Parts: sequence; structure tokens; C-alpha cells
Amino acid sequence: MAHIGEEKMMKKLAVFVFAVSTLAFVPLLYAEPVPETLRQTIRDYIANQEKLQGAFAIVDERTNELRQLELVRVHERVGKTGNYYYSCTDMSDVKTGDLLDLDFDIQEEGSHLSVAAIRIHKDNGNPRYTYDDNDNMIPVTNG
Repeated sequence: MAHIGEEKMMKKLAVFVFAVSTLAFVPLLYAEPVPETLRQTIRDYIANQEKLQGAFAIVDERTNELRQLELVRVHERVGKTGNYYYSCTDMSDVKTGDLLDLDFDIQEEGSHLSVAAIRIHKDNGNPRYTYDDNDNMIPVTNG
């Protein structure tokens, strides 16, 4: 009888050890996306918009004009603010030649990354906004 009790105890111990060891590896199963994956998400988004619309276009919130842009480069720097990852691009306005710095927010849904928001950050090097120490966007006034 003692043998059966020991066997049950060993099975319970084995299940417990398995459960604890599995939980210990759960954080290893989730890894944040690598910077190149975030940059490629932006490149793919821009390429898809060009394919669908013939050009990458964004409405300029200052002028309400539609600006058609060409990608110059995606910045190396990527980061995370709140629930979003972010990176920036340099884009050239095909009509005016202006160089715009656009901020792209990227959201992660499961294993899928997608562009959540896009903002014009700089016009020919002149910032439209900056951030405070708490990552709140602060408009920059010219003048």
C-alpha cells in the first residue's frame, strides 16, 4: 500500500516539476520584435501604399494638402513608447522636393506588426513637435 502512495506522490511531483519548468520558459517564448523587423514593417507598408495608390500619400495636417512622398530611408533608431513601437523615415515630396521626417507608430497584435499611425515630425529639418520626459507630444511653435 505504501508503494502505491509513493507512486502517486511521484506522479504529482513530476506533474508539478513539469508545470513549473514550463512556466519558467514562457518569457523566453515571447520576444520583442528586432529593430530590422520594425523597419521592414514600415518599408512594406510604404511599398503597399505605393502599389495600391500609385504613390505614398499623406495629408499634411498644417495645410490639409495631400502630399505624395518617396522613401529616402528608414532611420536606424527604433524604440517603444507606451503600447507602440516607433521609427522614423526621411521622405521626399515629389512635387516640392521638401524633405519630411515622418514618425511611424507600429502596433503588435499577437505575432503581427502593423502601422497604427503616421505623423509629419519635421519639415526640411524644422520640427513640428517634440516630446517631454513622459513621452507626451508637445507642439513646436515657430516664431
